[in-house]
Amino acid sequence: MRSRLRRLVLGATALFTAASALPAAAATTQQRAEQHPSRDGLSAVIRYTEYGIPHILAKNHADLGFGTGWAQAADEVCTLADGFVTLRGERSRYFGADAPAGGDLSAARTNLASDLYFRGVRESRTVQKLLTERAPVGPSREVRDMMRGWAAGYNAWLKQRKITDPACAGASWVRPVTELDVAARGVAIASISGEGRFVDTITAARPPTGTDASSGAPAARAPGAKAVAKAADELWGDPGMGSNAVAFRGDTTANGRGLLLGNPHYPWDGGRRFWQSQQTIPGELNVSGGSLLGTPAISIGFNAHVAWSHTVSTGIPANFHRLTLDPADPTVYLVDGRPERMKKRTVTVAVKDGTPVTRTQWWTRYGPVVTSLSPQVPLPWTGEAAYALNDPNAANLRFADTSLGFSKARSTADVLASLGRHQGIPWVNTIAADRAGHSLYTQSQVLPRITDELAGRCSTELGRTTYPASGIAILDGSRGDCALGSDPDAVVPGILGPERMPTLKDAPYAENSNGTAWMTNADRPLTGYERIFGTVGTQLGLRTRGAIEDVAAMADRGGLTVRDLQQQQFANRVPAGDLAAGDVARACAALPGGTATGSDGEAVDVSEACGVLKAWDRTMDTGSRGALLFDRFWRRLEQAVPGDRLWKVPFSAADPVRTPNTLNTDAPGLPLALADAVAELRAAGITLDAPLGAHQFVVRDGERLPVPGGGGRLGVWNVIEPTWDAAAGGYTEVPFGTSHLQAVGWDGGRCPVARTLLTYSQSSNPNSPHFADQTRLLSGEKWVTSRFCEKDILSSPKLKVVRVHERR
Repeated sequence: MRSRLRRLVLGATALFTAASALPAAAATTQQRAEQHPSRDGLSAVIRYTEYGIPHILAKNHADLGFGTGWAQAADEVCTLADGFVTLRGERSRYFGADAPAGGDLSAARTNLASDLYFRGVRESRTVQKLLTERAPVGPSREVRDMMRGWAAGYNAWLKQRKITDPACAGASWVRPVTELDVAARGVAIASISGEGRFVDTITAARPPTGTDASSGAPAARAPGAKAVAKAADELWGDPGMGSNAVAFRGDTTANGRGLLLGNPHYPWDGGRRFWQSQQTIPGELNVSGGSLLGTPAISIGFNAHVAWSHTVSTGIPANFHRLTLDPADPTVYLVDGRPERMKKRTVTVAVKDGTPVTRTQWWTRYGPVVTSLSPQVPLPWTGEAAYALNDPNAANLRFADTSLGFSKARSTADVLASLGRHQGIPWVNTIAADRAGHSLYTQSQVLPRITDELAGRCSTELGRTTYPASGIAILDGSRGDCALGSDPDAVVPGILGPERMPTLKDAPYAENSNGTAWMTNADRPLTGYERIFGTVGTQLGLRTRGAIEDVAAMADRGGLTVRDLQQQQFANRVPAGDLAAGDVARACAALPGGTATGSDGEAVDVSEACGVLKAWDRTMDTGSRGALLFDRFWRRLEQAVPGDRLWKVPFSAADPVRTPNTLNTDAPGLPLALADAVAELRAAGITLDAPLGAHQFVVRDGERLPVPGGGGRLGVWNVIEPTWDAAAGGYTEVPFGTSHLQAVGWDGGRCPVARTLLTYSQSSNPNSPHFADQTRLLSGEKWVTSRFCEKDILSSPKLKVVRVHERR
C-alpha cells in the first residue's frame, strides 16, 4: 500500500507542477525541491480538495505533525497566535491588562488574571515535567514527534508566507512557537473545565490580615441545595460547549454495519474551533475528522473501520479540600495535626503602557487556594480555614495519545482500549460505531477519585450539601485518611480507574445529548456509578428527551443508512413546541379580548399570535413561520415560570422520556411571556409569522445567510445559540452551536461512507476563499461528501497538491 500511495501522490504532484505553468528556471528549481524537499528536514504533501480540506500525507509522525501545523497556520494563524500569547502569559503586554481575556483557554475575565495564571504555570515547569514522564503518564514518542513537528510546521508557514488576515497582519505578537507551547495548549484544553474555570479566584486569593486572621472569622453558612446546583450549572453546564452523538448497532442498519452521527456544539469563533483534515502515514495511520485548533491529532473523526465523536459530560472534573489553618499563620495548614506551609507562586506580568504587575498565588498539596465556587457561593479564606481546588486534568497531557489511539483503532473495542490505556479524555463522553456493527458509549474521562463512600466519610458540612446536589465534593483536607487514594487500574494516583466508568456496549442505539449516562439507551439504563459522574433517575433536558424519542424510533424502524443520519441532523424538530405549542395556542385564543398584559403593564393584542402558533410546523427550519415567535416566547416563559410549575404532569423516573408534560396554562407568567414576545417582535418590525431564516442569519462576505436550527432549551438537535439584535433584524450572529458534523457508515467497499460539514468553514480569515463556503452549505442544509480513499482525493476537480518543508 505504501508504494501505491507514493506512486499516486507523485503522479498528482507532477500534474500539479505541470499545470502551474511556471517559467522553466522556476519549474526546474521547484522540481529539485520536490525531489529533495527538505534536505533531511521535516516535510509533508498536502492535497487540498473541495472547501479547502487538506489531506496530509507524511512518512512518519513528525512529518505528519509538520504538515498539520503548516496547514492549520494557513487557515487560522491569527487565532492560533492569539492562543499562544495567552499560554505565554503575555496578553497584558500586547493588549492591555484590563481588556477581556477572550475565554478560549480559560474563564479569566481580564488579560491580567489570565497572564498571572498561565505565566505561573509556565514558570512552575508543570508542562516541562510532564514532557519528561514516560508514557502513558507523559506523551508517547509518536505524540512528541507530532507536537515537535506541529511547531516546526507552524513556524515554517510563518517564515514562508505573508499573513493576509487583518486580525494579526503585521502584529508583533505573532511569533514562532516550540514543542512546549503545543504541549501547554494541550494541558490548557484538558484543564479548561477545572483550574481554567477558577483562574480569577486562583490569582486573586489573599490570606487574611490583621484581626481577620487573628480572631478567625466565622465559617460561611452552607448555601442551600438550589444555590449549589445553580453554581454547578454555571460552572460545568457551559452552554458554549455541548453536543449530540448517536451510534447505531448493525441490526438497526440496512447492511449490518454500524452508523455514527456526531454533532458537537462549540464556539464558532476563537480558539475552541474545530479544523478539518485527513492525516495519512501509509501503512500505519489513515484518519479523517476535526481537530481542536493547536492540537496535532484528530479529536473527532473516522477511519476505514471505526468512527467516534464526543459530547460534553456531566462529570465534575474537580473537587475541593477544606484546609484547617494554623491559628498563628493563615498560610500554614494542618494535615493529621502536622503543619504544612503553602507554596508561594509569585508571578510578574508585563503590562502595556504601564509598570509590571507582581502578584502571589498560594498552592497546597491539593492544588491552588480559591475563595469562591461562584459569586453566589463564597469559600472565604479566614483565620481558621481556606479551600484548595484539586484538578487532575491540570497535569493531563494524555489527550493526544488517547485520540491517536482512536485514529488507529479498528473497532469500538480498540477505542475502549485506548481510553483504558491512556486515560486522557478530560471532560467528554465518547460514542463510537464500527464497520462490524458494534456500538459504544462510555463516560471514560479523567475525574478525581471521589467515591460515594469517600464523600460520605470525609465531606465537610458544606460538602454534605454540595455533593448530593451537584456532584461537587468538598473534603476535609486536615485528615490524611481523606486523601483521594489510587485505583489499581488508574495510570496516575487520585483519579477514577477505567473499571468505574459508565459504559454501554452494543446497544441498538447509544445516544448522548449532554445528559447523564443513565439514559444513554431508554431500554438499557445505566446505574451504579458514583455521584461525581452524574445523576440517576432525575429529570432529563428537553434535548435529551427529544433525541431519545428520535433515535429510538429510528432504531425500531431499522434499515438505517447515512442518509437517515443526515435527515436527523437537519430535521430541526422542536420538542418544546411538540409539547406546548398547541396548549399555548389554545390558551392564547381563550384570553379575554385577545389581549394580555406585558411586563411593562401595557395591554398587548396577541390575537394574531394564536393562529400563528397553531399553524406553526414545530420545526426550526429557515422557512418555518411561527418558529421565531415561539422561540422568543419560550425564553421568557422559562424565566417567568419556575420549572416545577411549568408542567401539570410532573417528572416520573418510571417514564423519563415522556415526563414532565402538559403545559400549565394557568401559570400567571404565560400571558405575560406571550405579550412580551409579541410586543418585542412588533417593535422590531418583525411580523409574527415571518420565516425564521429572514431573522436568524449570519452575514459573510456581504451575503446574508439564513441559519437553520434552534436553542438547546427548546430541545432542538441542531443547536444554534444565536445573538439577538432586534435593531439589526433579529438573530444576527451565531457565537456557538452545531460545529463539525459527521455522518459515517460503511458498505462492502474499502472506503467509509461519510458526509461532513464544518458549519463555520475552515478559515477565520475573511480574505480566504474558505471563510464562508461551508457556511453557505449549512444555510442550505447540504453536506460535503468525504474524500477518504486515494482514488477519491486524486479525482477531486479542486485538487491542489502542495509540498511543504523546512527551509534551513
